[in-house]
Amino acid sequence: MAGGFRIKRVHDDPSPQDGERVLVDRLWPRGVSKERAALDEWAKDAAPSNELRKWFHEAPDERREEFADRYTAELDGPDQSKKLDELRARAAKHTVTLLTATKDVEHSHVPVLLKQLKRK
Repeated sequence: MAGGFRIKRVHDDPSPQDGERVLVDRLWPRGVSKERAALDEWAKDAAPSNELRKWFHEAPDERREEFADRYTAELDGPDQSKKLDELRARAAKHTVTLLTATKDVEHSHVPVLLKQLKRK
């Protein structure tokens, strides 16, 4: 049974449809306990580096396109590639929900990550 990927905010209630729940943020989300998050994994290697994250948040509207390029390059690194391969393998078997604390998920790192996950 194939699952694939879903995206959800970590602040939203967990549901049985989530399958495996994987946090893809570098920082732990404020105000969310580990119990409430109900994570199967915290995939820091799939998140943007601290330097890139801080740079992007200084001017997200102006830097969105360059951020996507830089983050894609980071995801080609050995640790990141290994993590993406692991996530792809899991999603081939069942649903994997990528969790983020970002309020504006559409304009965050998550769509870039999802594009890379679906690339291979």
